Amino acid sequence: MNNDTPLKELLDVIDSLLGPGGCPWDQAQTPETLCDYIIEESFELVDCIRSGDSPGALEEIGDVLFLLLFAARLYEKKGAFALADVFEAEAAKMIRRHPHVFADLTLKNREELLRNWERIKRAEKKEGSGVYDSLPKGLPPLLKAYRIHSKAARVGFTWESDEDMKHALEKERMEFEMAVAAGDEARMAEEFGDYLFSLAEYGRRLGLKANSCLDDANKKFLTRFRAMEALARERGLDIATLTLAEWNGLWGEVKAAS
Repeated sequence: MNNDTPLKELLDVIDSLLGPGGCPWDQAQTPETLCDYIIEESFELVDCIRSGDSPGALEEIGDVLFLLLFAARLYEKKGAFALADVFEAEAAKMIRRHPHVFADLTLKNREELLRNWERIKRAEKKEGSGVYDSLPKGLPPLLKAYRIHSKAARVGFTWESDEDMKHALEKERMEFEMAVAAGDEARMAEEFGDYLFSLAEYGRRLGLKANSCLDDANKKFLTRFRAMEALARERGLDIATLTLAEWNGLWGEVKAAS
């Protein structure tokens, strides 16, 4: 194997696992059974990327790549397509979708680029396909909201100005507050969803991804809460018996130190 490329070495490992004398567990896998592992490893990779953990990202990229190549080999074994077909199809698609790089098309700005991408993408699909036909069903809700708004904006369906968007956002907030005041739980849930959906769009227009922003807020809270737990332990305090005033005091200390 010493003269092989690293990619071929990894493929040889997969082929050995799947071949005679290989691993029974690997040989029992199907593309369907790999789905949960692909999702899990992808989340682990995202965690490493967002935390700036380069050594961790190296490992997790390897794990994700292994699973994708493994899935491709399984499809190859059942005669669906070859791994080379994957590489060739993806290269052709990227060249086709970047005429401003690989052809002579000139685009003025990012908005034109995205709209042209969407036009090309829709032209590739079968006749009658919709804007959202390729939207993955399993996306996390806030990320899905971002994608929904992005796709709508690419075909021109969005608010004309940020000011219009802010008015719409305030309208959704007021409708939610009215539902809360009325004590209507079903309407509260609906209006809260509408408000979150609109917040995701407002963030998108400002260059923010609601999913990532909420993830950062979660991490910040967890970091501060763990720091409060550490302070409580240092002072011999039982967190189960702390009053709200004591919690707020610890929170103020931790926040001031962060």
